[in-house]
Amino acid sequence: MSDIAIQQVLTQMRQIKIEAGSGASEAEPVDQGEFASLLSRSIEQVNANQQASAELSAAFERGEPEADLATVMIAGQKARVSFEALVQVRNRLVEAYREIQNMPI
Repeated sequence: MSDIAIQQVLTQMRQIKIEAGSGASEAEPVDQGEFASLLSRSIEQVNANQQASAELSAAFERGEPEADLATVMIAGQKARVSFEALVQVRNRLVEAYREIQNMPI
């Protein structure tokens, strides 16, 4: 792997680290409308990550120069991690719903 490619990967990793760190903030109370819109935006972001990953993969397969292997792999991992996080949130919501459903009245 050339020095230029390694530098590109390191730059992308730093950028992802910065993006991931900017989302971490103190938990604030959220009302129902905000929670629904937050959940909707999260789903849209996961979808966008998956579509971007698919587009980069297709561009790499076509041999387009802007789609190098490192970029494709990072996009794929980003899409995978965001989808797994969304699945975990869904599982927690279903679990909470079932607990509420089984509460005696």
